[in-house]
Amino acid sequence: MMKITAIGMALALSLLPMRGNAQVVIDMSSVACAQYLAMPPDQASDFSAWMSGWFNQKHGYVWVDILAYKQNLAKVRALCAERPAETVMSILERATSTR
Repeated sequence: MMKITAIGMALALSLLPMRGNAQVVIDMSSVACAQYLAMPPDQASDFSAWMSGWFNQKHGYVWVDILAYKQNLAKVRALCAERPAETVMSILERATSTR
């Protein structure tokens, strides 16, 4: 009888709705400057840090230069303000270009 009760309880618990973690997929290369500039400060900070890390890894940079990060962030935000329809990725390419 205990075994049947335990199995019944397990079955009943498995049928209860479970809270799942929603997954959101964002194509970071398609985020427009207007969307970036409209982000709340904490979200913009996270987005900027992620983009910086991804971009630096893509170009083989293995060090962290906080001063360069702050300068590049200021350049990206200024260029985005001038060109809100462009993607952040294209602006990031332009802002960090050494040409």
